[in-house]
Amino acid sequence: MIGGAMKETIKVLVTGGAGFLGSNLCQRLLEQGKQVTCLDNFYTGKKENLSALLRYPTFKVIQHDVCQAINLDVDAIYHLACPASPPHYQRDPIQTTKTNILGALNMLELAKNLQVPILLTSTSEVYGDPHVHPQKEEYWGNVNCIGPRACYDEGKRCAETLFMDYHRMHQVDIRIARIFNTYGPKMCKDDGRVVSNFIVQALQNKPLTIYGSGEQSRSFCYVDDQISGLISLMEKPNLHTPVNIGNPIEKSMNEIAQLVLTLTPSNSRLVYHPLPVDDPKQRCPDISKAKAQLGWEPKVDLTTGLQRTISYFSALLERTESVVAQ
Repeated sequence: MIGGAMKETIKVLVTGGAGFLGSNLCQRLLEQGKQVTCLDNFYTGKKENLSALLRYPTFKVIQHDVCQAINLDVDAIYHLACPASPPHYQRDPIQTTKTNILGALNMLELAKNLQVPILLTSTSEVYGDPHVHPQKEEYWGNVNCIGPRACYDEGKRCAETLFMDYHRMHQVDIRIARIFNTYGPKMCKDDGRVVSNFIVQALQNKPLTIYGSGEQSRSFCYVDDQISGLISLMEKPNLHTPVNIGNPIEKSMNEIAQLVLTLTPSNSRLVYHPLPVDDPKQRCPDISKAKAQLGWEPKVDLTTGLQRTISYFSALLERTESVVAQ
């Protein structure tokens, strides 16, 4: 059931469904027997992420920009649409802000008109460079609203505001997931994220690029766990305030790099570059709320998750090299 409804949800809309998280979510929902509509403008989403899903007769793809309104008949909405890695969302920061705000408005209007639940994938970026550690949902954050990351950080903060106001004013059945660093198959190899960068560089025997001292920390959640958390949140009735979905085990950039080198047949070395503007020193979720309210916590350990992700990228790079050779 979704949001305590009396009927089983059949038709689910996933915006940003061709992206890393979106395509994994579409697959899980299809495996559960749902009818899934993937909405994506393919700005960063990849059609190849959906190729294995096209065999499902209950799967449909619509190329559409969420900045434009759309009318569909669905029973639930997962709103994921927005570039999520710094190189992607900084490529066109004005469009990123528009996607966050106009996309949220259009999807909230659709949810209001259909009277269906809607989940927003927000981000740990709303906490900025935090003064509180680990980060609880009650923490208001430390965000630079005029910095180069603000299009994403402030865009997601505004989207959360819109979700809460639609709930308060129009009784829209909302969910807000604050996602922390996630990794796994279907990541883009050039998205600039830590895990994908390190793995691709290691597999190609290129230097592993570390920014700053490498002592800044992150927590990494395997994608299967992340998807389980999102679905658990959607299916939890009357939980309308933000919930952290992430792994509470911290690792430094140096530790991640060394672990990737251990798990790959690589001769790569580490190289250090200046830290980007507003890059947080620490990022780690307090997931007490998710544990208590959803009965959710990550199950896949970092070594296992990295091994699976390395296998994915190894196969992806082999296919790429094969195509180039032809």
